[in-house]
Amino acid sequence: MASLDHILPFLFFALLCVLIRETLEGKVPALIVFGDSTVDTGNNNEIPTILKSNFPPYGRDFEGGRPTGRFSNGRNPSDFVSEAFGLKRTVPAYLDPMYGISDFATGVCFASAGTGYDNATSDVLSVIPFWKELEYYKQYQVRLRDNVGEQKANEILREALYLISIGTNDFLENYFTIPTRRFEFTVEQYQDFLIGIAKNFIEEIYELGARKISLGGLPPMGCLPLERTINLLGGNECIEEYNSVALQFNSKLEGLVMQLNEELPNVTVVFSNPYPILQRIIRTPSLYGFEVTSIACCGTGRFELGYLCSQFSPFTCPDASKYVFWDSFHPTEKTNLIITYYIFKKVLHQFF
Repeated sequence: MASLDHILPFLFFALLCVLIRETLEGKVPALIVFGDSTVDTGNNNEIPTILKSNFPPYGRDFEGGRPTGRFSNGRNPSDFVSEAFGLKRTVPAYLDPMYGISDFATGVCFASAGTGYDNATSDVLSVIPFWKELEYYKQYQVRLRDNVGEQKANEILREALYLISIGTNDFLENYFTIPTRRFEFTVEQYQDFLIGIAKNFIEEIYELGARKISLGGLPPMGCLPLERTINLLGGNECIEEYNSVALQFNSKLEGLVMQLNEELPNVTVVFSNPYPILQRIIRTPSLYGFEVTSIACCGTGRFELGYLCSQFSPFTCPDASKYVFWDSFHPTEKTNLIITYYIFKKVLHQFF
């Protein structure tokens, strides 16, 4: 028998979306997304980087079974947040030539897989740096005003929800992998360096009109399948050092959110923390209908990511809903839904 925890997220989102559609008018007219692969809906498709996912088996459970550039078998959290607010079921990527400004009026994604707060992180795989996402957003504002007029555009920008999900790559792809930053900073100093960037970014989008902001935290990143694979001496268990760093950084992010709410007039910044729910899923998977937590669905599940997650692998699982992770770094669509449900219960509900 399916557990109540397993069923609740699906019931919640179904009922929530029906209720919002019946009210006809939501308090959030658009979702504006910044960040990394956790929320990238296809921007990396349009840039010269090896970090892409616009090929099978990515997207096999997406509408039409098509790969879109999302690092999942289906939708990612930004899509579920958009739908929950009565907007589109999927958030279009800003660089996708299939979409125009009229599509972006109710939601747009500037995120780029592989990026981080630190510019040096985006350099590793030649992806869009965080500051460039902000430049695209400024360009979007101009296009939006040209399309819907100054007054309407200002209303959309003021009432929109700004979703920020970023930071894991700064540690796993950069700090703990490439020695440059470790020569410059201790872990705590590097965390403070990133917090400063996060603070400046939020202050900038505030000056540009943002008033409803969700700042995402880090997951238990030591439990990602790729990290467990390289932990040979630890028996392929979670790397607790990385999890501790994530907890410390999340604490600093939470403090930043409190500071910003005190310093910036008429703003609501919330801390959307995926750590507790993902940790609970990993520790007690059966409560959520999962069977496999230590390896991913794609390929052997130990190291496959991007082009290594190939449609030609004979080992890819037939049913991703039994797995917490889709590839060695990213959750399955089902996990994304459960995480989004949890964050709605905790903080995002206040924007209704």
